[in-house]
Amino acid sequence: MIRLVGLTKRYHANGVTKTVADSITLAIPDRVPVALLGRNGAGKTSLLRIIAGTMQPSSGEIRVDGRVSWPVGFSGSFHGDLTGAQNARFVARIYGVESDLLVAFVRDFAELGPHFNLPMRTYSQGMRARLAFGVSMGIDFDTYLIDEITSVGDAAFREKSEAVLGERLKGRGAVVVSHNMGLLRRMCRAALVVEEGRAAWFDDLEAGIAQHERNMAVPVGDG
Repeated sequence: MIRLVGLTKRYHANGVTKTVADSITLAIPDRVPVALLGRNGAGKTSLLRIIAGTMQPSSGEIRVDGRVSWPVGFSGSFHGDLTGAQNARFVARIYGVESDLLVAFVRDFAELGPHFNLPMRTYSQGMRARLAFGVSMGIDFDTYLIDEITSVGDAAFREKSEAVLGERLKGRGAVVVSHNMGLLRRMCRAALVVEEGRAAWFDDLEAGIAQHERNMAVPVGDG
């Protein structure tokens, strides 16, 4: 289970304060794939990174049971001077998985060809995302954090990504950010809707999508 306890996140820039989470307290159940919905700039990616531990909240805390992935597709923890294969081995050692097996899985999945053995600083953004997704899918997490990763690549690669993700989520939890409602309906069972620093939990995915669509129909500041 993932618990948000009085979670607040504020950004300060040029004398302006933006609050993307305002004293949020709720629990995300185990083994439930959840759609994280909200308008652009609502704080969805920030919330994923706080849950993953790669970003600190302004106040409050996250309590996590089980092993949670980094935001799938986020390659910020990879080293640009290491090759894709070397980065995969490094992550394998951190998470205590067999490095040869992870490297073989990522090599096959990411379809990077000879680039897999070149420094990651030479990669395009799409190639970085493929590597990060492959490494994430090669490790058995209790909860996966997913941020628009299946938008990367051509139609065949997106189809493969969704198939692998679907297999990984069997009996696992997930928090999924995507503008693709079809994908969310295929992957998720519940929803968490964020709007102007608040968060609302919906056991029923369709009810959450309906609330998100109502929010989107109202311009920011008019609600």
